[in-house]
Amino acid sequence: MQAPHPIADTAVRIAAALLALAAPAFADPGGLPPVVENSLGMALVLIPAGEFLMGSDETPEDLALVYPQYEPKRFLDFGDEAPVHRVRITRPFYLGRHEVTVGQYRRFLEASGYTPEPQADGTGGYGYNPAYDPATSARGDAFEGRDPRYSWANTGFPQGEDHPVLNVTWNDAMALADWLTRQEGRRYRLPTEAEWEYACRANQDPRARYQGGDDPASLLTTANTFDTHSAANWGQWAAFALPGADGYAFTAPVGSFAPNGFGLHDMHGNAWEWTADRYGADTYAKSPAEDPQGTAEGGKRVRRGGSWHTWSLYTRCAYRNWNNPKTRYTLVGMRLAMDAGLAQATVPQTPPGPSAPSP
Repeated sequence: MQAPHPIADTAVRIAAALLALAAPAFADPGGLPPVVENSLGMALVLIPAGEFLMGSDETPEDLALVYPQYEPKRFLDFGDEAPVHRVRITRPFYLGRHEVTVGQYRRFLEASGYTPEPQADGTGGYGYNPAYDPATSARGDAFEGRDPRYSWANTGFPQGEDHPVLNVTWNDAMALADWLTRQEGRRYRLPTEAEWEYACRANQDPRARYQGGDDPASLLTTANTFDTHSAANWGQWAAFALPGADGYAFTAPVGSFAPNGFGLHDMHGNAWEWTADRYGADTYAKSPAEDPQGTAEGGKRVRRGGSWHTWSLYTRCAYRNWNNPKTRYTLVGMRLAMDAGLAQATVPQTPPGPSAPSP
């Protein structure tokens, strides 16, 4: 056998050391149930304590090579993803295996008597209307609204009880978390932005753009995003569609795509997910290393992950979106977190959901 070249061998050892330094470290959660189910039928997965690299420092030039169909000015909007910084999540926590579903939200409303904000303020939500022309909207909105006809129960396209609930505000998400906390004696909440990205990245390549790697086409088997099925209804944006079909023109039943390394589904696509944090463009520059909570100033709240209608550039693990807490839209849903502790009930781990058909 030929001996390894000393220079090549050294390069391999240096690369391995750098990879080990960048790789996320996970702590043993110490006997907590891996999955629990709550009174609304939500399965929550135990996320271990650990650390990871948060954010992205890709240059506009780097991104332009991967996403050539986008206008160059779009790549100048991601300064809030930097600097890349190491974050430690010091305590395990539970996170919904899926987004909150239509059926779970319906059961919450029936049991609590809560009136969702889009109905309480009388302005309604947004919805899909094939006769609607985005050019008639002052902002060029892809969907019609606000309109009292549209709500979590009517998005303008068919949704089953197992689809992610949409048209929910940040305040609606907090109302659900607060009600569950009172009902069950366990603290429910929205995940922090750092917890969300940590859970999204799981134990994959620590700098990857997506659950399935760097290639946007990997989303076709791991996420429900803007593809040729969706683009059939929005021809003006067809250039931004993934070159294939994931099987769904609108939302998909939760769990329809392969889970990530933590057993979580739909961390990319299907529905944008509210987080607890207020948005700050310079948050990362002054963020603490342990359990960051975001900025204490500002009225906007961060949402993450993208939706069934979101272009691949904006469904990256590191991408940060934000809105007013009263915002409701036919792309926006939620996923709840729960503090770890004595669990009420356990449910068996389910096998990974089926992958979408390849293009």
